Amino acid sequence: MIESPTPVRPARAGRVRRALPPVVAWLVSNLVTWLVAAASVAGDGSRVAYWSTAARRRWDSEHYLSIARGGYEMFRCRDRYPDFPDVVCGNVAWFPGYPMAVRALSGTGLSYELSAAVVTETALLGMFAVLWWLLGAVLTRATGLTLAIGAVFPGGVYFHAVFPIALATLALLVCVAGVKRGSWWTAAGGGFVAVSCHPVGAVAVVMLLSSALFAWRGDAWPLRCAKAGLSAAVAACGVLWAEWLMWQATGRWDAYATIQRVSYGQGDLREPFAELVRAYDVPFRSWYTPKGRLPWLVEHALAAHRPQLWLNAVFVVLVVATAAVLLVRERRLAVEEWAALVLTVAVFLVPFLAGAQMSWYRNHAQMFVGLVLVRRMSPWVQVPLLAACAAQYALLGAMFFAGVLV
Repeated sequence: MIESPTPVRPARAGRVRRALPPVVAWLVSNLVTWLVAAASVAGDGSRVAYWSTAARRRWDSEHYLSIARGGYEMFRCRDRYPDFPDVVCGNVAWFPGYPMAVRALSGTGLSYELSAAVVTETALLGMFAVLWWLLGAVLTRATGLTLAIGAVFPGGVYFHAVFPIALATLALLVCVAGVKRGSWWTAAGGGFVAVSCHPVGAVAVVMLLSSALFAWRGDAWPLRCAKAGLSAAVAACGVLWAEWLMWQATGRWDAYATIQRVSYGQGDLREPFAELVRAYDVPFRSWYTPKGRLPWLVEHALAAHRPQLWLNAVFVVLVVATAAVLLVRERRLAVEEWAALVLTVAVFLVPFLAGAQMSWYRNHAQMFVGLVLVRRMSPWVQVPLLAACAAQYALLGAMFFAGVLV
């Protein structure tokens, strides 16, 4: 007698169905990025092999890989390159969180390049999973459209690149989840990873310090302030860890500040509007035009950073406006919505305060956390936003794959 297979328990089947949307969003994000790569060309005019690690690497990627392989180094450029300006060279301008994760995974036998791609894609899948949890893990029109926007989020091509953007964004989402759960150590851990991955991660410290105003509501004020301050302090230790690693390798506590000041002219606070204008006016098209006959998408994408800046600004305005409407209508925001609001505004501002003229477009991708509030928007806002994000994703993606963006 043949026994019939044991039926899947309804509860287990329900859990599987609830877990599918973030996986589908991750797959769609890869599919869209693959199609954009297929419609682009590399800087030398050759076809883009999206599934290769070479297609996902740019200038900064090599520094992250060098840290993963051999740690930090700092030297006078002319000591190795006689024709180079007499400035400081090395990889101490890049934070250790991502390369240390790559080094750890490479211990399994994978190459550093493949390990970097795996860390990035795993972090992106984690981003969708944590976002899905923050959205309530229930598929509705609002949450489905929110995930769709996340799959083509502005600047999201860097979520697939050999860069720390996906891991840093995942850490920010974990920080928000920790605040929502009332778990200060989860929030602190997410903040620590965000800060140790990327300087923009410092926004986690700002959000955690302000969390005493909107989180930990079950505690008395002294304990609320203690949890906010302690979690922010732990998150800020990400900078100390980065500087300690640099000091161990170079013997200088000011290695990061020195290379930023001497070699990149950064490190001081800037007037944000002036920096925004400079970022908008960067002549990428004349600096890095790819060779050969250009496909239609690449030809129309060589100045895609300009509509990208407009779209990013619109996104911030929509997030702030949504929060304002909710405060008027409901007289409150959920804890995770307050956290997402603070982080989104801070992520937008930080590159212009720090003078990130050549990297704001990827730094702004960390505004992905603002999708927590996009769920509360009307479909009349979500659908046009999705269309605008999809079009801009293709343009900036082509700009990236053509080697125009660094």
